[in-house]
Amino acid sequence: MENKGKAFAVLVVIAAIVFALVYYGIRLTSDWGKTDTQTTAEDAAKRLDKLYRHIDVSSADPIKGQIDLDPATVGDSLPDIAKYTISVDATTDTYVEIFSSTEKSGTGNDGWLNEVATAFNEAGIEVNGKAVSVKIRNIASGTATDYIRSGKYVPDAFTPSNELWGEMVKAQGTSIQLIAERLAGNVAGIVIQKDKYKALVDKYGAVNVKTITDAIADNELAMGYTDPFASSTGLNFLVTALSTFDSADILGDDAVKGFERFQANVPFLASTTLQMRDAAKTGMLDAFVLEYQTFVNAPELEDSYIFTPFGVRHDSPLYALGQLSQEKLDIINKFAEFVRQPQYQDLAKTRGFNGLEDYHSELKPVDGSLLASAQKLWKEKKNGNKPISAVFVADVSGSMEGDPLKRLKESLLNGQKFLGRDNRIGFVSYSDSVTINVPIGTYDTNQQSLFVGAIDSLQAGGGTATFDGVVVAIKLLQDELAANPGVKPLIFVLSDGETNKGNSLDDIRSLIETYKIPIYTIGYNANIQALQSISSINEAASINADTDDVVYKIGNLLNVQM
Repeated sequence: MENKGKAFAVLVVIAAIVFALVYYGIRLTSDWGKTDTQTTAEDAAKRLDKLYRHIDVSSADPIKGQIDLDPATVGDSLPDIAKYTISVDATTDTYVEIFSSTEKSGTGNDGWLNEVATAFNEAGIEVNGKAVSVKIRNIASGTATDYIRSGKYVPDAFTPSNELWGEMVKAQGTSIQLIAERLAGNVAGIVIQKDKYKALVDKYGAVNVKTITDAIADNELAMGYTDPFASSTGLNFLVTALSTFDSADILGDDAVKGFERFQANVPFLASTTLQMRDAAKTGMLDAFVLEYQTFVNAPELEDSYIFTPFGVRHDSPLYALGQLSQEKLDIINKFAEFVRQPQYQDLAKTRGFNGLEDYHSELKPVDGSLLASAQKLWKEKKNGNKPISAVFVADVSGSMEGDPLKRLKESLLNGQKFLGRDNRIGFVSYSDSVTINVPIGTYDTNQQSLFVGAIDSLQAGGGTATFDGVVVAIKLLQDELAANPGVKPLIFVLSDGETNKGNSLDDIRSLIETYKIPIYTIGYNANIQALQSISSINEAASINADTDDVVYKIGNLLNVQM
């Protein structure tokens, strides 16, 4: 009897060992043949479902709003010109105001023109027996062009980074006169990691825009560039790339087909050069666009990258605008002469300008009307044949009461005009709980009406469960991707950045990393660092949209990304 008991015990132990081997063998081999990404995606899906189940989510009754079918106009959203800094003020009653691009009217190495303008104002220069001076306003070339073309604010003179903006102003019908082709020399270029540059030389024999666009089209190079509606380098790159496909007709079928093939493999479009450089630091990009003056002032770039110039030169031409008096024209001409003096050109060189003097513009002159058409083409084709599916996530907590919510509504109502009809759009709002105001759907007239109605109906109150709102948006987009695998998912979070309810960023960071959905954040009187921490995970932009220019900034963001 004792022996039978021992035999039974042994059988029990053996059975337990066999069960354990089988169980853990199944567990161990269940992931065989799967990539790390697949395994992580499965875990992420389980985690997403679990988080979603614990969030208080409801669906709002659909509300249709009155839509405005007029196209978006830049002038309507531009903030008061006072938003843009006067970097050098006039010192006399008789003066001219000059819009200047930011690489020469900023601070430090970017403040060269400010130094020259200050010297001009101190030089006691006279016109018609009166002391004269200049006022410099620090404003990006694309934004300056928006003011001038819309007529919202037209200064006496304009010195953008390159001639392309002057051509666009001329095509608009604004009276414009070229005073000086160049104030200081500069060049746009593609900055390429040294090992990638060598690989391109080995394969193509040379590195230029043609070989670079070929390499990108063949998915051999990960490159980013900037918004051609706002960035001088971005606009220059766009028309240069189009011309490599058909120099005789940059808007012809060959150019468009070539651009579509190239653009399909561009991983990153930046709203600003700063955003693009931040992406480059992560190692995400093999190459990106930059001006030479910025490149030589960044030793960390010179050590690891090679600069390849392209397109038109960025020589800061100077234009007079409008029907000016002869007195004002004389001031502008005297300023141009003053700037060209050897001591100020030497100063420019110490600030990074006047380099690569042997480079000549490789782009034929481009009519301004073609430039505007090229921008329109870019907006239509930049996502290839991939429609975008985006969810807007709006903070309606108590801290958004008053002006923040008013500005959020205003910016969304204006910005929604930039949402292409081929895209699919959804809308979510949150406070303590999360409301699905508009499920994702094609942005036709009906969806637009529902989107506008949802925005109009927003009311503030309660706590702030920001990351619960993000989880719901991710869930909606994952369901959307299951039904429409070809879409490109995006999330836009509009908030003041504070979170005091629900999940934390740490709770959902792994989801954001795994699904790689860019989350663009727009802050209203915000804790901008909190919002930046969300956007930085997948290299999206975070906009600190104060009450002066939130409408314009969100319009630009949607114009670039949608």
